[in-house]
Amino acid sequence: MLQNKAWASEKLHEDPDFFNRLVDIQTPEFLWVGCSDSRVPADQITGTQPGEIFVHRNVANLVLHTDLNLLSVLQYAVEVLKVKHIIVCGHYNCGGIKAALTNHSFGIINKWLRNIKDVYRIHKEEFENLESEEEIVNKLTELNVKEQVLNLAKTSIVQKAWKHEQRPHLHGWVYDLHDGIINPVIEMPAGTHIDPLYEFDNL
Repeated sequence: MLQNKAWASEKLHEDPDFFNRLVDIQTPEFLWVGCSDSRVPADQITGTQPGEIFVHRNVANLVLHTDLNLLSVLQYAVEVLKVKHIIVCGHYNCGGIKAALTNHSFGIINKWLRNIKDVYRIHKEEFENLESEEEIVNKLTELNVKEQVLNLAKTSIVQKAWKHEQRPHLHGWVYDLHDGIINPVIEMPAGTHIDPLYEFDNL
């Protein structure tokens, strides 16, 4: 509580109108889909202020067609907030990625991690020449981000906005805990064609 009061006081000292601007409306240009890991705070990594980035976080930054929480956030961000960019951001040394590479049972989270195992299975040949565990984890982290960006592009929510408003631009990033630097691994401008099987023709 004391830290909160100190923060609020500091914000008012720097900008007396800070909270007045935030209280009635939020107009972020970015939706962030990130990992729940406490070491990966979206606002600090991107240097954004309150009101500038809309955030959804879950274990290993997954975009699943069965996740109504994620889809609700996505729909609100795209259709109401009119975000111009969606960022899926994973991070190296991710516990969820590491867990998915094992054969251990973790209880209910097994059902979540299976989606990461599927990414590994689909891209298995890309791991054949990798020797160290770190290389394998890093590669799967990057491929997982790419797959989640593709999953965004598969949604009717994104495709409808692409068709009618030429937005949002999709970005896939991996954050490095060692140096704080973001590694862009995929970009999908609005309107990018994906496998025709996933493209809707009646939006």
